Amino acid sequence: MNSDSDLQIAGDILEVQHLLQPAREHPSTVSEFVGLARSIAADRARWAGLVRYDATTRWYHRLQTGPGYEVWLLSWVPGQGSGRHDHGRSAGVLTVLEGELSEHTERESQSLGAGTQRAFAPGYIHEVVNDSLEPAVSLHIYYPGLTEMPMHAAQCAPTAVDVVPA
Repeated sequence: MNSDSDLQIAGDILEVQHLLQPAREHPSTVSEFVGLARSIAADRARWAGLVRYDATTRWYHRLQTGPGYEVWLLSWVPGQGSGRHDHGRSAGVLTVLEGELSEHTERESQSLGAGTQRAFAPGYIHEVVNDSLEPAVSLHIYYPGLTEMPMHAAQCAPTAVDVVPA
């Protein structure tokens, strides 16, 4: 049989319902959590009216929960930071919604602008700071839900050592 169309050969995939994956009500993989964060970020009407800024402490609001995960909305005025911490047994996705944040780890520091996403595993140690002159807003998804946030001593800068030739 000779056909001009692959569709004629294979048939319409939408007609073969048993081959389609059902859409999950709740995410369960890293890529699905990243996708959830992107969809929430894109739905500005869902979160923008909730944001508050507090000059004395970071503001945060639990936006959503699901089986085994939490979604948090945070605001950061200039100079506010998280302190050096990890998230215990929780993995997560950090998405910058507005403004700019800096993330500091043992290995590097990087600027995270609006739209930037970072996924991290349990035990990942970092510090997030608003080093800019404008407020920032971020979205955080933790799975499983956040039950602890151990703080760590500030990273000491390496000290210079004088080497005397032998």
